[in-house]
Amino acid sequence: MTRAVEAELPLWPPVNLARGPFALLDESERDRYVGPVTRVRLPTGDTAWLVTRHADVRQLLRHPGFSSDLTRPGFPLLRPLPPQAPEDVKGSFIRMDGAEHARLRRMLTAEFMIKNVRRIEPLIRQTVDQSLTDLAAAGPPADLVSTFALPLPSMVICHLLGVPYADHDFFQSRSRALLDQQTSPEVLRTAVQELRDYVRALIGAKRAHPDGSEDLLSRLIAERVEPGELDVDELVGMALLLLIAGHETTANMIGLSVLLLTRHPGQFTLLRDEPDRAAGVVEELLRYLSIVRTGLFRAATEDAEIGGQLIRAGEGAIVLISLANRDAAVFDGGDDFDPYRQAHQHVAFGFGVHQCIGQPLARAELRVALVELARRFPDLRVTAAPQELRTRDNSIVFGLDALPVTW
Repeated sequence: MTRAVEAELPLWPPVNLARGPFALLDESERDRYVGPVTRVRLPTGDTAWLVTRHADVRQLLRHPGFSSDLTRPGFPLLRPLPPQAPEDVKGSFIRMDGAEHARLRRMLTAEFMIKNVRRIEPLIRQTVDQSLTDLAAAGPPADLVSTFALPLPSMVICHLLGVPYADHDFFQSRSRALLDQQTSPEVLRTAVQELRDYVRALIGAKRAHPDGSEDLLSRLIAERVEPGELDVDELVGMALLLLIAGHETTANMIGLSVLLLTRHPGQFTLLRDEPDRAAGVVEELLRYLSIVRTGLFRAATEDAEIGGQLIRAGEGAIVLISLANRDAAVFDGGDDFDPYRQAHQHVAFGFGVHQCIGQPLARAELRVALVELARRFPDLRVTAAPQELRTRDNSIVFGLDALPVTW
């Protein structure tokens, strides 16, 4: 028998810093959020179905009857969105379905295959080494977020795309506005337009003055835009998607991972002494932290039964991957972090055709960054109490604004 209880759904259960930023739910919240597919009321007044169990999440995310297109009837929104011009949605394939999604995604798939990420691992290591040198020069004490966690993935994605790293403050400030659920529609619209104008100008300069560069934008211009397979607005959208996702997610994962690992020095030391275990530790970090805490949003395009509950065409669904990744039916003691756990069934990168295309790069950056940080700063420790940390509770991507450390 399914539940059909309507409740007011906040953006996300507020983080209780007295418990630390890793305790997702207290007992009353657990009763409200976890369990069979449940109808909830959104801040906009609309309703949607909430999906939290691991099996139900995977079932929905691989079901062809659920759309990522936010213009679909019933698509769940947590805030009003500004009017969109046609070019605003071009190229952003995470908001597309079917053949158009597949066409654009295929153009990037090879770039992020594991073998290609291994090829650029020397670049990642070189960038990590430079970032750690900068961290050492900045302190102690130092802010790990601004001196290491954020610059590292920003430098890597800028290098891969061919975006000048000197402009990182510009696109980071705009991308954070896009991810902040409290950003007004007017500010959101301005941030989108400024980012698109920036990338369009960069693409225009590369087209006007090709120099044989091997960065991704230059190659897509030569191999896709000039032959007519891809138009400029599509490339702008693709580049923005990679630029924003490529630094915000990994940066927040690094900061939270260090906070978690340094709370248990033995776990931090494990990365230094047994670096071969790092890949497994990274999977457990991805599962346990699950930084996309607002969930993944879908609209049903046909009637579908998920977890025993009928979801009708035109109704919205919200998939909370952070709770699915702690489902006790799949992860024994899922609310505990276990660096020896086999956590490969997690859905931190999503599942199905829309799962994160850049996950091999994110894994490599996390693995190299955490191992080298533990090696060069074995006595690293956080100097702030949990309740003193500023967390990004209103962002689509959960994280820390700063992480004061010493060594």
